[in-house]
Amino acid sequence: MIATDELLSIKEASNWATEYLGKIVTTSNISYLIQYGRIKKIGSNGTTQISKQELINYYKSFNGYRELSWRDQLGSDLNWALSFDQYKEAETTKHVHRLHPYKGKFIPQLVEYFLDDHTDNFKTETYFKKGDIVLDPFSGSGTTMVQSCELGMHAIGIDISAFNALIGNCKVTKYNLLDVQTEISRITKALKEFLTNSHTLEFEEKLLNALCEFNKEYFPVPEYKYKLRQGKINEEKYGAEKEKEFLPTYNELVKQYNIKLRQDKADTFLDKWYSQHIREEIEFVFNEIKKIKNADTKKIISVILSRTIRSCRATTHADLATLVEPITATYYCAKHGKMCKPLFSIFKWWETYTKDTIKRLSYFDRLRTQTFQVCLTGDSRTISIFQELEKRNLVFAELAKKKKIKGIFSSPPYVGLIDYHEQHAYAYDLFGFKRQDNLEIGPLFKGQGREAKQSYIQGISEVLNNCKKFLVSDYDIFLVANDKYNMYPAIAENAEMKIVNQYKRPVLNRTEKDKGAYSEIIFHLKKIS
Repeated sequence: MIATDELLSIKEASNWATEYLGKIVTTSNISYLIQYGRIKKIGSNGTTQISKQELINYYKSFNGYRELSWRDQLGSDLNWALSFDQYKEAETTKHVHRLHPYKGKFIPQLVEYFLDDHTDNFKTETYFKKGDIVLDPFSGSGTTMVQSCELGMHAIGIDISAFNALIGNCKVTKYNLLDVQTEISRITKALKEFLTNSHTLEFEEKLLNALCEFNKEYFPVPEYKYKLRQGKINEEKYGAEKEKEFLPTYNELVKQYNIKLRQDKADTFLDKWYSQHIREEIEFVFNEIKKIKNADTKKIISVILSRTIRSCRATTHADLATLVEPITATYYCAKHGKMCKPLFSIFKWWETYTKDTIKRLSYFDRLRTQTFQVCLTGDSRTISIFQELEKRNLVFAELAKKKKIKGIFSSPPYVGLIDYHEQHAYAYDLFGFKRQDNLEIGPLFKGQGREAKQSYIQGISEVLNNCKKFLVSDYDIFLVANDKYNMYPAIAENAEMKIVNQYKRPVLNRTEKDKGAYSEIIFHLKKIS
């Protein structure tokens, strides 16, 4: 009974939880638990209290026992120190790492751990030093390149996807930030003027106000989410009822402002997943970007547009990672516990992401070192690395040929998990990049059958055999993989390498819906002597 339980203020709860867990728990952390219905708020604004026993129950049910539970499921060799659970999301997505969403990337702290010069009980020696060249043959969004730059190392990335290479190179480019800001301001002003006659902003404002009033009445915070967790509301039934109830209001506003919900054709990704109004805004901004003279400025603002339109796809918040069907009406959102809406203008996200990008680039500028980083577009199985590097940066190419590459830190694709081109289909449509889906190693569309696994083993082996031609003789290779099919011993053998160590780490805070126990292994490979 709460009446006999000790009650704590938010500040008292923060202090108690910090001592109880042995790690800092801020007042914001406690407020989050209340806001999202994890624990019940007692009292009114200004005198908010919570039950100490309910807080204990929450931590016992999840936080305090997760490590023990995961070890039981995944094995006693699980290295919890490599979970990096002490870092907040803002730290694992620091500065330029969040310039653009990317499914399947590893966190920068994992790269730092193996590249930097510290040692501990697990990492007993250092493998790289300042001035070394690091290779990532599956560069993805460029995490290894960024961290190499921060640590004073040179880096070469390779990716089969032209768009991935664009993202990675944009993260490590040194910009004229005044020029970037000037062009952003020009385009934002032009977009505002473009929208003055469209009425979409006015429509969205009216719709948001109507939704706000509706949600206050039927989905009050935090009471609604608390009742859900207590099982007092049938979410599916209640959400469907409220969807139906709000629909006439929505339809009336659509009619009043003459909003065109779909485009006339649905042949491409841009046709299918965007309302007519958003498509027109995308084309307008893209045409403005084409006017930019500075090539680096043009590229980074193109990435901002790509990030913007990804957030404006006609899908529910719950389906952002895996698209299901385009949505054109208001809907009950299980993710947020209220009625939500599709987007009808890119303006809000464009403003948000332009400001965020400038902030992140400025922050990284203070950390970056005077080193070279380049991502090449190509097939890591066959690419002539130094020859291709000459086309991009002759000085770096000469340095690389002289020093050779010290080693690899990379996360190869997992077999049958992600279609790396398809996740950015909107960008390929917009920018007109050539897709190379057929050259992906282990894509989702090939599945996880016997043939797919054999093809994967062959593909990764060919990458290592090609890349080792450009490495020093005493190289160190670190590959991050969830090797549930035990393919990496065969890969190492095919590449005439030996696995000298394995680091098994728990993967926390995954973005997908599956939050179950999950681990991956960092394989340390060396040349067979």
